[in-house]
Amino acid sequence: MAVDLSFYKSPLSEEIREEARAEGREEGRAEGIARSILLLLAQAEIDVPDEARERITGCTDLDTLSRWLLRAPTATSAEDVSAER
Repeated sequence: MAVDLSFYKSPLSEEIREEARAEGREEGRAEGIARSILLLLAQAEIDVPDEARERITGCTDLDTLSRWLLRAPTATSAEDVSAER
């Protein structure tokens, strides 16, 4: 019995796959920025409490993470990075 695989070759299927790839790339960028923030804080020997670590690693907004990344080199505490300003 032959299985109809035409859907998997259709434009709609390709669009769905491309959206999934784009989401994956964005998630990867967010994870990379979060890791960079934590590395900068570790390099500065700044303690990162679990709550702050979860806030940083759980953030998926690239603009917010980029703002935090810019703050990390001059932060004196983990809270300085994600403080609302």
